[in-house]
Amino acid sequence: MFLTEATKERIVKAIQDAELNTSGEIKVHIEEKCPTDDPIERAKQVFQYLALHKTAQRNGVLFYLAYGTHKFAIWGDIGIDQVVPSNFWEGIRDSMRQYFLQEDFAGGLQMGIREAGNQLKKYFPYLANDVNEISDDISTEPIP
Repeated sequence: MFLTEATKERIVKAIQDAELNTSGEIKVHIEEKCPTDDPIERAKQVFQYLALHKTAQRNGVLFYLAYGTHKFAIWGDIGIDQVVPSNFWEGIRDSMRQYFLQEDFAGGLQMGIREAGNQLKKYFPYLANDVNEISDDISTEPIP
């Protein structure tokens, strides 16, 4: 087992806490191996498969991690990309990489999720009538 139940709970809690700051929707997908050479392409595939593009404001974010092949990516929907600076995800990605190099995958995900929530609140603040459009659980289902 890659993550313990307690670790998974901490990651889900990080998602829930981050979403208290923003109307953005955050999802984590973890698989052992990235079936492509490019983790960003895989993240796009997973994003579509999980229907993360179906949020009202098109402000879904996917944190993709393939732990066995040491690949990861962050993919944000078009609503985010239209309003944030072009290097929006790079800082979060680079900070996460420092955790991952130390094999602290859970810590890297938690930090990245927290930072995404903090950054997204500038562009997509939490709304009083906010609806949680995407489940906060960690996705590990096999995706073609």
